[in-house]
Amino acid sequence: MLFAGIAWSATGFDVAVLDAAGRVTAAPLHFGTSQQLVEHLCRLEEEAAHELLCVMDSSNGMVDGALLARHVRVVRADPWVLPRRTGFGSVDADSLARAAVDRLAELTPLVLDEGTLTGRSSDHAGHAGDSAETVAALTEEGTCLVRGAADDDDPVVALTFDDGPNPPWTGRILDVLDRYEVPATFFCVGLQAAGHPEELARMTEAGHRVANHTWSHPFLPDLSWPDVQLQLDRTDEVIGRDPGRDTRLFRPPYGSATPAMFTRIAQDPGTTVVLWDVDTADWSMPGSRAIAASVLDQTRPGSIVLMHDGGGDRSQTVEALPAVIEGLKTRGFRFARLGNVGFPKA
Repeated sequence: MLFAGIAWSATGFDVAVLDAAGRVTAAPLHFGTSQQLVEHLCRLEEEAAHELLCVMDSSNGMVDGALLARHVRVVRADPWVLPRRTGFGSVDADSLARAAVDRLAELTPLVLDEGTLTGRSSDHAGHAGDSAETVAALTEEGTCLVRGAADDDDPVVALTFDDGPNPPWTGRILDVLDRYEVPATFFCVGLQAAGHPEELARMTEAGHRVANHTWSHPFLPDLSWPDVQLQLDRTDEVIGRDPGRDTRLFRPPYGSATPAMFTRIAQDPGTTVVLWDVDTADWSMPGSRAIAASVLDQTRPGSIVLMHDGGGDRSQTVEALPAVIEGLKTRGFRFARLGNVGFPKA
């Protein structure tokens, strides 16, 4: 068996490959985008004489879905089985691969329909429960948005897309939105945005809102506050804040953070934390009909719909989007991009 450690940094992804005895099998490689990384690992899986096992940590939520969809095995090494991280980035690729060589039984095999947090659903639920009161208070004071104001006379809905930019899916989603003249909000991951500036520019030029979804899509409760701050600030450097307004919309990956993190993020002047009330679970690839049905069944006036343009194969989301838009238009909904105080009229 071969073990490929996948690390992320300020400039992209690094890969180190070891054999079962811990010997280096090839020179470490660097990739600027997740797409390049995934293609390389899939080729390695096809060409290798031994099975390939990819290793990542919980601060990297960008590559497991694409690999799993192509039947490459992926395991997660949690912080307590890894050396301490230093600087801006994950644990180095060699250490991740060696964790599998030395402590494979302590790593968690990931599955497509549970995603990066496979096996940690109780942790995720626990943090959601702990943060519920804080989120409610922030929502009341206007620094957190779960849904917009409900108005049956003017039913409005916000379509949001997470984890991109991610060719070709982001471009195809933009094509559909353009065809129907529907605005949307894209919560972008800094690593992806840095690797695909042309997609970012197209979002902005089409009038969509570009928002912050961290640098590497980590499980925020596993990070220190300085690490969280770096994730937001580095992403802002790539995507920018709205010209002339210095505002930030931020969505935590998985909607998960500690109460203290929610509070500190929301206290940053001009920042609104954005969650959602309609979850399509499109990342789990349930089929385009199921994705469309989940939107049409759950959407109410003021709803914020969560979908994804990145993090893996999003062909089902692309296929579902026309049915989503046409179905909501038939029911009298209009579409708006998100603003820091909810849904703007324009």
